[in-house]
Amino acid sequence: MSCLSRFRLITFDVTDTLIKFRTAPGKQYGEIGALFGVNQDDHHDLVANFRANWRKMNRAHPNFGLKTKIGEREWWRRLIRGTFDAHKLSDDKISNMTNYLLDLYKTSTCWQLTYGTVDFLNYLKLQKQYASQNGKFEPHFKLGVISNFDSRLDVLLRNMKLNHYFDFVLSSYQAGVEKPDKEIYRIAMKSSELKDLKPSECLHIGDTPVTDYFGPRSAGWYSLLIHERPVEKLREKYGDKIEDHHVYQNFIDLHKDISNDYIKW
Repeated sequence: MSCLSRFRLITFDVTDTLIKFRTAPGKQYGEIGALFGVNQDDHHDLVANFRANWRKMNRAHPNFGLKTKIGEREWWRRLIRGTFDAHKLSDDKISNMTNYLLDLYKTSTCWQLTYGTVDFLNYLKLQKQYASQNGKFEPHFKLGVISNFDSRLDVLLRNMKLNHYFDFVLSSYQAGVEKPDKEIYRIAMKSSELKDLKPSECLHIGDTPVTDYFGPRSAGWYSLLIHERPVEKLREKYGDKIEDHHVYQNFIDLHKDISNDYIKW
């Protein structure tokens, strides 16, 4: 595990990194809407409405309403109201749908593991080497999660049977700041409880260039991308700002390169 020997902290993003949606949220909302008597002939319109309202809510009320003090439940209620705006639903129906969806998205009904996730996490778990420091045995490195997510993150990871791999889980809602802000990486370092930890001893792995590649690097960390689209697509937008050998389509490919010590930092 020599290519990771420099790291004392390795963190992961969640959505589209460790887990992904079973069904696009807009389409899933349409199916749930039908349970509440809301019929939608064209799910494409609902998907478009969801995406538009997601962007709108993130601009107006960042970090799930934390900064504007509307709170995460009201944030989701407004997003769902906007998604189903054409149906002119009552406040009671919107509230009931919100409660149902918030609970549903804590479960594996809506989520599935990404390709190779468990094998890679098991590999890292086995590689946690213990060394004697000041008479105490401490792990060679720790594992954590840093995700732009609301307060349901802990419950979701437990339900997906992933929580036991991590020494800490940090959501943006809990941290009070979102990736790619440098502060969330500083908070993650503190959460690790590792003494004298340096940014250069930290690695973050995620799927989004701005939040999971450039963000940690601006904080002095190393970073890698798990990105299903070919690296050529990233080139079209980011040019040579992202190194080819820092992009992997799945954890199987990353696992292979780490095992063979092929990664160039």
